[in-house]
Amino acid sequence: MSRFFNGQEVELLAPVGNFDIFKKVIHSGADAVYLGGKIFNMRMHRKDFNFTNEELEEAINIAHSLGKKIYITVNNLLSSDDLKQAEEYLRYLEKIGPDALIIQDMSVIKVIRDLGLKLNIHSSVMMNVHNFETIKVLEKLGVTRVVTSRDIDLKTIKQFSVRTNMEFEYFVHGDMCVAHGAQCMYSGMLFGKSGSRGLCMKPCRWGYKINKEGQEYNTTFPLAVKDMYMYENIPELIEAGVVSFKIEGRMRDAEYLVDLINYYSDAIDRYIDDPILYNRRKHAKELFENRKRDFSTAYAFGNPGLSNINERYEGTGKFYSTGKVFSKPVDEFDINNNRVTEIKELLKVESKIDNKPEISVKVNNYEAALIAIEEGVERIYLSGEVFEPNLPFSKEEIISITSKKKQSKIYLGLPRMMYEDDFSKYNHLLRNNDLGIDGLLVTNLGAINKFKDLGLELIGDYSLNIYNAISADFYKSQGLSIGALSCESPVNNTKEALLKSVLPLEIIVHGSPVVMYMSHDLYENTKVKEPIKEANRKYNDKNVLLLIDDKGNEHPIYRDNNGNNHMLLSKELCYMPILKELSNLGASIFRIEGCHYENETLRKVIRAYKEAIENLEQCNYIFDSLKYNCLGFTLGAMQFN
Repeated sequence: MSRFFNGQEVELLAPVGNFDIFKKVIHSGADAVYLGGKIFNMRMHRKDFNFTNEELEEAINIAHSLGKKIYITVNNLLSSDDLKQAEEYLRYLEKIGPDALIIQDMSVIKVIRDLGLKLNIHSSVMMNVHNFETIKVLEKLGVTRVVTSRDIDLKTIKQFSVRTNMEFEYFVHGDMCVAHGAQCMYSGMLFGKSGSRGLCMKPCRWGYKINKEGQEYNTTFPLAVKDMYMYENIPELIEAGVVSFKIEGRMRDAEYLVDLINYYSDAIDRYIDDPILYNRRKHAKELFENRKRDFSTAYAFGNPGLSNINERYEGTGKFYSTGKVFSKPVDEFDINNNRVTEIKELLKVESKIDNKPEISVKVNNYEAALIAIEEGVERIYLSGEVFEPNLPFSKEEIISITSKKKQSKIYLGLPRMMYEDDFSKYNHLLRNNDLGIDGLLVTNLGAINKFKDLGLELIGDYSLNIYNAISADFYKSQGLSIGALSCESPVNNTKEALLKSVLPLEIIVHGSPVVMYMSHDLYENTKVKEPIKEANRKYNDKNVLLLIDDKGNEHPIYRDNNGNNHMLLSKELCYMPILKELSNLGASIFRIEGCHYENETLRKVIRAYKEAIENLEQCNYIFDSLKYNCLGFTLGAMQFN
């Protein structure tokens, strides 16, 4: 089954959650379906969903007999324990012959290549592809289709499509995330259930009040976005070069899906048949009446702002077709002595690695960089996304910092999400100036490819989601000298990654990584809503916006100079009690995420970790004396095995 418009294929891609749903959906108007096996996919909440190996094989045979395609999701991050099973699974998938695999973890690509398997590969939306440089690398790796990031507009896809042979798949209907793809780590750090491993507990769907400068705003569900709806924009999707129109909904029931698919199928056929007389709204009423949430075109035509936020059914217990909400607010775990003892035991090794880790610090401004130099920090990262009210590092500031660096190495950080204009700016800056920097803190595959010829050391940031030794090995082959291990890595996985990785690994040990990264700007709420009352707050930065959940927990939201929002942990991440054990496993660098610190707090934290590294036997004593104005300390993902 194929459809074409001006020689361009147009595919309607439908979700199916289990074999019973498949048997109904496959006879709908979809050209292809995507589904997951019982392992390694992004929908792992329900045991009655996903496909056994036998069902996968039968589904492929049925689909192919009808002239339709099957794409299998192998799209979560793989733990160290998953890797052997993944090899067996990938060999089996090659045998049964799906039309493509949808993948996120670069280790899957490496395993497929190393085993010589003939499997067509599509890159998942979780890979956060935002730029042409990344697309070029994926092409070289054999990827034939990119599922575009949810925040990419159609104009950008058009630019990509005319410069490459890559196919582009775009979400056209269904549940969307407020955060950028795999850049939401809060579920993994709070519940031990990583969104990138198919277990997201959706803290974005909690009710929150906003507190800004002591004023409370009744925002109800400020992170709960509307469902995607592109039914009325079929022509624009085709014109942009979108090849595959993807419907979200692998947890939806068959009745809902079949009607939805057939409405979209009919619209595509009508447009292909007669684009002049085409009626965009023929079934719009039916779709609206059967919606699960209200509708938005999301980022298809630019940043939608507050108009993208939904309240329909949120918080009522009506969630998906199961009638369940995924989670309720909970406190971040305090550091517990019993848990620390357990972690020490789990991390224990008979043969200790002779190792003295360096310290790295990410800083938010010029003064903080100088403090890090004064305190003898080995590696200093100048943040690529500076929190307001500070301004981005200027060329003059960078040169001044590097001229004063003494024994420190200075790395220029790149933005977490890099678009084409970002590449243009940094390419010009780096190739036309002697900044005196020692390297770059790179955030995406495209940046590695673009700047590796500069002769600068490349360190991979945690946005790369390095979760196992094979993905670490992949990034080493691409040009990294060091990579940050995923912030969501629990105890046992961290141990295995440190022991087996050929790429030296950096561990974020203190401060707060960004646990939810979004283009949605929560600060806009305070411009359009009136405050309802004055409200106390405990969080130490009095200017930052706070999301207050139903339990009263304060979630800080920092805004950068591009309007992107960065949620941090409420409590401070602190691995001080387990530094010795991490050092014995060969951790190369202990990193302090210090962008939100006042200068004197930053100095205090640096001194504590410098002292600890010089005498690892004193870590517990140093931790007990480490006091400053914060809401407490947490072990984050290390709370879980």
